[in-house]
Amino acid sequence: MHATKTMPPSTLLRGTQITWQTSFKRPLGSNISPSHRHRLHIFAAAPKMNAKTMLVYVPPHPLVAHWVAVMRNTASPSPIFRSAAAELGRILLYEAVREFLPTLQGQVETPVGVAEVTFVDPTKPVKVVPVLRAGLVLLENAATVLPASQTFHVGYARDEDTLESRCYLNKLPEKLSGDDLIVVSDCMLATGGTMVQVLTDLINRGADSSNIRIISAIAAPPALNKLNEAFPGLKIYTGIIDAELNDKGYIVPGMGDAGDRAFGNR
Repeated sequence: MHATKTMPPSTLLRGTQITWQTSFKRPLGSNISPSHRHRLHIFAAAPKMNAKTMLVYVPPHPLVAHWVAVMRNTASPSPIFRSAAAELGRILLYEAVREFLPTLQGQVETPVGVAEVTFVDPTKPVKVVPVLRAGLVLLENAATVLPASQTFHVGYARDEDTLESRCYLNKLPEKLSGDDLIVVSDCMLATGGTMVQVLTDLINRGADSSNIRIISAIAAPPALNKLNEAFPGLKIYTGIIDAELNDKGYIVPGMGDAGDRAFGNR
């Protein structure tokens, strides 16, 4: 791979145009072809962003790389694949809500005194939206991360010939508020078509894209470009960024069909 320079994990990349290959050291996801150039901002540390800048964040943590590796491995059986996805999802969810959760100040008694403390506000639960099937496994541990959450399932199936997605299940509330905090999960952001449909539906019901976070195991440039064009200011948290799609719309090298691998059937 030819890269113009390698940025350390804490570096904030500024400007209106950068290349994928300069974003991360190789272990954190710089396996991006030099021919892929995109008008996106990518960070290896979570920065402050303006409302019109899309953030794509790969947490610089060895456990992220480890669980992605386990999910990639074709020798990982379904239970191991699901376990790895759940652990990766826990880390990504933790990062996604880092500056996202409403808090309350209070006091508690300790065995030796009184402490000023901060709680996550339980009256404002995060709405988690797994995209079936594969998005379920990333949010399997959501309840262990979030003190208060509500889950709303959506299901999409992709036509293998046209690569277009159709919705077969929608449990979203009829009405949402711009103040609702929402996390959407899907294992693979490949073409981006499904995620665009999900986000469009959420916004049409009243959600604000600035209060939506996306988590995925692997993302690819076509999906990131499509989401960037449709939803400026979106924030995406992913385990790694792969370079390309094959003619069937699968991410390469990717991890295959995440739904099939997670549940052991087509």
